[in-house]
Amino acid sequence: MNWIALMPVLETIADKDLPLKRDLELLAELLAATIREQAGIATAEQIESIRELALSYVQGSNPEAGKMLAKSLSGLDPATTVALVRGFGYFSHLSNIAEDLHHNRRRRAHKIAGSGPQRGSIAAAINTLTGRGVKAAEIIAMLGESLIAPVLTAHPTEVKRKTILDSHRAVAQLLAERDRYAMTPEELSDNKAALERVLLALWQTREIRTFKLTVQDEIENGAAYFRNTFLHELPRLYLDLEDKLAGLCEQNISLPNFIQVGSWIGGDRDGNPFVTGDVLRYAVSRQSGIALDYYYQQCMKLENELSMSTRIVDVDSALQALANSATDEKDRKSEEPYRLAVSAVRARIFATAVKIGTFHHQLHDVANAAEYANAQELLDDLAVIAASLKAHGAALLANGRLRRLQRAVSVFGFYLAPLDMRQYSGMHEKVISELFTHAGLEEYMRLDEASRRAVLLRELSSARPLTSAYVEYSEDVQKELDIYRAASEVQARYGASVLPNYIISNCDSVSDMLEVAVLMKEVGLVQLAPKLSSKINIIPLFETIPDLRSAGKIMTELFAIPQWRNLLGCRDDVQEVMLGYSDSNKDGGYLTSNWELYKAELTLVEVFQAANFKMRLFHGRGGTVGRGGGPAHDAILAQPAGSVNGQIRITEQGEVITAKYADREVGRRNLEILIAATLEASFPEASPPLNDVMERRQLMEKLSLSAYQAYRDLVYATPDFITYFREATPINEIPSLNIGSRPAARKSTNSIGDLRAIPWVFSWSQCRLMLPGWYGFGTAISEYLKEAGDEGLALLQQLYRDWPFFNSTISNMDMVLAKSDIAIAARYSELVQDQELAQRIFTRIKAEWQRTVDAVQAISKHGELLADNPMLARSLDNRLPYLDPLNHLQVELLKRLRSGEASEDVQHAVHLTINGIAAGLRNSG
Repeated sequence: MNWIALMPVLETIADKDLPLKRDLELLAELLAATIREQAGIATAEQIESIRELALSYVQGSNPEAGKMLAKSLSGLDPATTVALVRGFGYFSHLSNIAEDLHHNRRRRAHKIAGSGPQRGSIAAAINTLTGRGVKAAEIIAMLGESLIAPVLTAHPTEVKRKTILDSHRAVAQLLAERDRYAMTPEELSDNKAALERVLLALWQTREIRTFKLTVQDEIENGAAYFRNTFLHELPRLYLDLEDKLAGLCEQNISLPNFIQVGSWIGGDRDGNPFVTGDVLRYAVSRQSGIALDYYYQQCMKLENELSMSTRIVDVDSALQALANSATDEKDRKSEEPYRLAVSAVRARIFATAVKIGTFHHQLHDVANAAEYANAQELLDDLAVIAASLKAHGAALLANGRLRRLQRAVSVFGFYLAPLDMRQYSGMHEKVISELFTHAGLEEYMRLDEASRRAVLLRELSSARPLTSAYVEYSEDVQKELDIYRAASEVQARYGASVLPNYIISNCDSVSDMLEVAVLMKEVGLVQLAPKLSSKINIIPLFETIPDLRSAGKIMTELFAIPQWRNLLGCRDDVQEVMLGYSDSNKDGGYLTSNWELYKAELTLVEVFQAANFKMRLFHGRGGTVGRGGGPAHDAILAQPAGSVNGQIRITEQGEVITAKYADREVGRRNLEILIAATLEASFPEASPPLNDVMERRQLMEKLSLSAYQAYRDLVYATPDFITYFREATPINEIPSLNIGSRPAARKSTNSIGDLRAIPWVFSWSQCRLMLPGWYGFGTAISEYLKEAGDEGLALLQQLYRDWPFFNSTISNMDMVLAKSDIAIAARYSELVQDQELAQRIFTRIKAEWQRTVDAVQAISKHGELLADNPMLARSLDNRLPYLDPLNHLQVELLKRLRSGEASEDVQHAVHLTINGIAAGLRNSG
């Protein structure tokens, strides 16, 4: 059973990609052998015959292949069905691992060859900027005032269990060993045997969780990326950048902590009733334990390295004093003051962890040490060690592990990651209303916006509390108040940096912002004296099309309030604004969402400049194009001039976190991309002439209006469209996958408006339509070209070449269309019970899909999709023969399930297909 030999892309593969071919062949061989051994030769041969049919279907070499494939799949017994789904799904997972390794391999080869910095690297960005005449001192000054932050969220699209992800890391490590080292035949044999063991363990491990994830599980899953990647790579990235800039300036550079990795996991309670005050406390405590454990382990390694003897070297008096404070083996290490000094530091780290409650045991040699009051005290001790090393001929040692540890402590503190809090504006309104009622104040719900602002500002000026210990509040209000108390406690213990932000979902008025300020005042997070100040940034999230259009007006009105201006004055004059991509997409479609976001940013730039405040945009881009995703480098460069200026935060969620940060080298690359793109966007090239700008905007407004109408007509105005969606996609089966703690909808209704954007996008990707990533664009372009003709097409082609926003919009759509398959989507339409409804809607979708493909190809002047993205094209060619059968099989299984064959085997197989399809598509889940 040779799963690779028939794949044409690998028969004509370029020399540079031969190592990828080698890895894929090895993994396919081992996987096939595992299936033969575990499922039997007959099952393996049946799987192979189906794979060959799928290959014929993908290549188009057999017109009847699709029907034959469907017939073969419909007749499979349960055991073979599960084996087929698992085999094809695992090949998708293994392909991802091999491709990530190959990307690392190609980047290393590029560096070794001395071919210059690659696009997206920090070195390339610095070269670009210096080429534009930007001085190194200007870059350093920009970074000194910057904040760049990818923020991990728990949004549920990551299907794989942590156990499976750990096994994937083991496969990646074993493949990397074969690539990095010249192995003897015996070592190669051992390595292959180790791969066989991992694959066998994978085959015998259940891929899908049998239990619903808790928020605590999500916290643990998110923390794994810090342990595996961020704690190791972020300090190295800082130090490498400092050294690069020092070379340009010919002086030492010390950069502030301008790039941080944040988290929502444990603080985001928007629609998630399981995030409570206790969960928030747990999240911070767990994160703290990971940070302190890392410092402790690094100190143990540092003790082994710093073995210098006082018989050979001198030490500073401060170092000797630190060494004298050690209690661990003082007699045995009396001549080794550096070891004793590090031992003293290690003991205090342990004592700190015990005090905070992150370590629940004690060791005899460190139990009596004094804990650190804060991370700065630890940094001070590490600085004593570094200064002595540098002063006495050991600067090389100071610049190794110790320097990385110093930067790690500086970046991650005692809390690991700054945690954002988030809640829906309607809940704040409910809490304020109940507090007002019990306090004998106004009936808040009956007040208009102006009156609400007035009474909230009154409360922000009064030291009188709204809450009372003598009142029993409703359960919802008690939970909300406990969250605020927990936030105050956590900040008191770890410092303000641990909980820096509070985000208000569905913010559509100034009163939404003031409500949160009043609730924070109740626990001292907003203080009135000696002057109005807030310990937490209060951030509006504008996420629907109407909200985006109102963003400028709301911020203008907010800045006109003296109390708010005073509050921002205490926070370095920085106001953050979050923009929601996925809800605006679900609300208005792909093109309109992108354009309204762009316009909102333009308006906000003007509003902030007029108010003389600094703006930081937080982009809720997620990972998929339907949620605003796509290549981060191009997306950042496509932002309007003046909207970045060194300040940007971006959400990372679901399966995209794994793709970007599970591998250390890939994680390092993605962090570099964020820095590089932010630097370039903060020093933009000269703007086009004003008349060109106006022409662009007028054209985009016209196209957006047309696309919006087409999208809304289908999704919101077509009778029974929600029925088509629920029956032609696996939306009803996804919640039982146990991929997240949060419900799929804010409310238990059958409305698309109440459905969360993530399951909306995830479901369309499963049926290979990817509708949120393109629908409406084809109609917009078609209608425009009917009026403008060849001249209009030439203008669109020019914008594609010259305007990063338009280029990024088209390129992302190109990627989504390449991953779609209208023939497979047609099979999903067969699941709709009312076939007249199915044909009526699917015919419209199919026609729009073709119009959109034609439009993208005409504008890009490419004869095929992904013509300018050969890496992704190759990747899809590799995996489609394994991905497409999963879709066909999912259709058959959904038919069985919905016809009443609701056995555990069928349900399990459906879940496996969802898992495999998500893996094959990667960033379309």
